[in-house]
Amino acid sequence: MYLAEKSRVAKGIRRYLGPVDPVARALTWATVAASLSKGVFFSVSVLFFTRVAGFTATTVGYGLTIAGAAAVGAALGAGYLARTFGARRVLLAVTVGQGLALASYLLVRTPSAFVIVACAAVGQQAMQRTALATMIAESFTGRDRVEVRARLRVVTNVSIAAGTALAAVALAIGTTPAYVLAMLTTSALLLVSAFPLSRVRGIAEPVDGPQRRARGRSPFLDRTYLVATCLYAVMTMQFGMLTVGVPLWVAGWTKAPTVTVPALLALNTVIVSLLQVRAARGANTLHSAGRAVAQAGTLLAVACGLYAAAAHGAVAAMVVALTLATIAHSFAEILAEAGGWTLAFELADPANAGAYQGVNQTGMAVGSMLAPLVVTTTAIEHGTAGWAALAALFLVTGLATLRLVRRQAGLRCMR
Repeated sequence: MYLAEKSRVAKGIRRYLGPVDPVARALTWATVAASLSKGVFFSVSVLFFTRVAGFTATTVGYGLTIAGAAAVGAALGAGYLARTFGARRVLLAVTVGQGLALASYLLVRTPSAFVIVACAAVGQQAMQRTALATMIAESFTGRDRVEVRARLRVVTNVSIAAGTALAAVALAIGTTPAYVLAMLTTSALLLVSAFPLSRVRGIAEPVDGPQRRARGRSPFLDRTYLVATCLYAVMTMQFGMLTVGVPLWVAGWTKAPTVTVPALLALNTVIVSLLQVRAARGANTLHSAGRAVAQAGTLLAVACGLYAAAAHGAVAAMVVALTLATIAHSFAEILAEAGGWTLAFELADPANAGAYQGVNQTGMAVGSMLAPLVVTTTAIEHGTAGWAALAALFLVTGLATLRLVRRQAGLRCMR
């Protein structure tokens, strides 16, 4: 029995890390290295900027906000670059570029230099997301696209967690050389992630840019896609709610111990890693994707209510409420992402995949940029009333997405 279980685990690992398709395999290993880099960077970067580079927290905050704004335009531009030069080439170039930008953090000593490097690093990260989505859209079809995206997300979560564990060594040592080595590691891992991408062969890439640009409809003339992108941008604010809102809520409004925060984030990672692929398989058509996003909006509304309830009662009751909220939030996350991926692929013009995925990723960048502001000015400033506002926002967005999908499906049936 032990051997059978061990065999199942080994098969599961091979299925994720060694897919038969060469493009999927290259993207998988590139994602492993890049996500390890993210895990290390997320853990040590702010402390490096403040303790080693000597910047104030305000400077870091403003610099990263400006970089987030720059990433909005970068995500959009990457789609058009992918259409002209090919998604793989763009992904390879910006991966190397971001690796070099992360290494450049070690050299910055002035706030203006910090902002420039941050814009380069965050902007190229946004371009990576667009190029990756475009590469998946052009390399796979139908249900395979969403399942590949889901598997990569699982690999991303697990690898980020592993990277966080690696960073714990540097944090435990706490010296300047340890922080510098950790930052160099983030750069090196990103450069390593470019190697599998450089080895991929057999992907059709454009050789004539103007001819490539002449084909396909512009996403800016596609009202349905633009509305879907705006709704997706609102749903992506859930990530900021978990990573920014929940820690501030636990620390400022509840009596739960601060160790609850990493435990909740770990719970989210486990749920997403175990169930994301299954959720993607259940949301691989327009109808099922619309239902998934509507269900996600409902679950997010429930999570908001539970987060608000965590401000009242005994400590044990607070922890239970936070745990239940995180479970609801995590299920909402996997449903919203699965549905969002399907809509981003199925509503797009396949002849202009790069531009469409660029618009979609721009929506995500806008949502990520606005999330901290929206969450803090609602829930963190106004407590229960703010959580109610967020609950209404997510619920309406989910239902609006479902209505949009039903309308689009009806129009397709009439053609």
